[in-house]
Amino acid sequence: MNRILDIYQRIDRVTKKRFYKNIEYPIIPVNINDIYILSRVGDRLDAIAFDFYQDSDLWWIISRANPDKISGDSFFIKPGLQIRIPQNTQEIIESFKRLNK
Repeated sequence: MNRILDIYQRIDRVTKKRFYKNIEYPIIPVNINDIYILSRVGDRLDAIAFDFYQDSDLWWIISRANPDKISGDSFFIKPGLQIRIPQNTQEIIESFKRLNK
């Protein structure tokens, strides 16, 4: 899923100029089916997303589910943190699409 191509670049219908829209992300509530892991040295968001979702582009789901533990400036995760891995990805992706119509 390439969430950027469909949302980010827009063309104004009147002026025909290209502009960039802010991307909105859904709040991801805790779910009983979520999985928790302890991060290790060298863990990256994209690699964890691939391990659990078979899609490294879904790293943002893990990042948004752990805002207090994952900084926005790196894919690397500090070792020893308990990280929540949401399992209801389809619901999260649909919520993302609704927010960014």
